[in-house]
Amino acid sequence: MSAPPLWQCCPPLLAGKLTPTEAVALAGIFRVLGDPTRLHLLSLIAAQPQQEVPACALVETLGLSQPTISHHLKVMYEAGLLTKQRRGTAIYYRLVPECLATLREVLATTPLALG
Repeated sequence: MSAPPLWQCCPPLLAGKLTPTEAVALAGIFRVLGDPTRLHLLSLIAAQPQQEVPACALVETLGLSQPTISHHLKVMYEAGLLTKQRRGTAIYYRLVPECLATLREVLATTPLALG
């Protein structure tokens, strides 16, 4: 008795959840969030009631220099994770809800296994 043809037991995976274009875009966002400081910043901002904070509050909270915090916020802003708004002398950074919703959806389809 011979084994069934490969296509019968292992159908091709042609209907993936992400398109190639979406995968490229999300890979860029995950590269940005691959930095522990940026991931920490994202979680701090997300934990705030309005999901926004002034940049100056993050300097003291993380114990990093203002230029370092500004660099990380700029990278996250350019990746589309944050918006920013000047209010007086302070710049407030706010999460982009649509971007977070997309990340949640993609991550929810994969079981999380942390060592």
